[in-house]
Amino acid sequence: MKHFLILFCCVFATTIQSQNFKGQAVYMSKTTVDLDNWGGNKMSEQQKKMIMERMKSMFEKTYILNFTKSESLYKEDEQLEAPGSRGFGMMGSFTAGPQYKNLSDQLLIQEQEFFGKRFLITDSLEQLQWKMTGETKKIGQYTVFKAIATKSVDEFDWRSMRRKKDDSEKKKDSIANKSNQDPFNQVEVPESIEITAWYTPQIPVSHGPSTYWGLPGLILEINADRTTILCKKIIINPQEEININKPEKGDIVTQTEYNKIIKKKMEEMREMYRGRRR
Repeated sequence: MKHFLILFCCVFATTIQSQNFKGQAVYMSKTTVDLDNWGGNKMSEQQKKMIMERMKSMFEKTYILNFTKSESLYKEDEQLEAPGSRGFGMMGSFTAGPQYKNLSDQLLIQEQEFFGKRFLITDSLEQLQWKMTGETKKIGQYTVFKAIATKSVDEFDWRSMRRKKDDSEKKKDSIANKSNQDPFNQVEVPESIEITAWYTPQIPVSHGPSTYWGLPGLILEINADRTTILCKKIIINPQEEININKPEKGDIVTQTEYNKIIKKKMEEMREMYRGRRR
């Protein structure tokens, strides 16, 4: 079986080199949230259920990855959203569009909408230092191999945001202090997280979902902090035409520049909030 897999991969790799190879992978992404960490311990089970149902479309999404040997386009599967399902508070003001990766040019372009304005976040691909573990398992018909890496976390990555805990929250007499807390200063993200990837050499391209790439095979599963991205379907050289086009609408900024724009907007909203409380 091992020798057959090696032979299969070699033949497949030759096919990719010699033909106009294209593929499509469908992924399911799910992020878990601990409501108790956000005051959910004071809610009834019915209240928790209602909130989680409302947030389901925010934390459970379907994505499509179209790819060639060197390029890929990762975007959310288009479907009608229920009213009020885009998120709560500021989270409803972020709308992520298609994400383009070019491995040959080491280029990443993320289309992003923020408070009604469209941006093209353009940067170099982040190169993770993957470590192979030798572990294997099956995902569908594919044999996948495990790799791990440590990844720095963007300060505005809501998937890894946590509610800050301070000493006042641990005291029973802190109710009055809580009422005066600034809601814009109650969240934080870890500096880094461990990433676990499962990739298959049976599809020898270095693509993967979201910003992940760089392994000797298509990544079929990612476990990153509280988020799991799992491939549910793969089509090699589909009959329907696959177009991989760079996003072109929006102001071009780097990730650092985009984060500065978010910080400025948050500071404006913080001042408005403080002004209403005076």
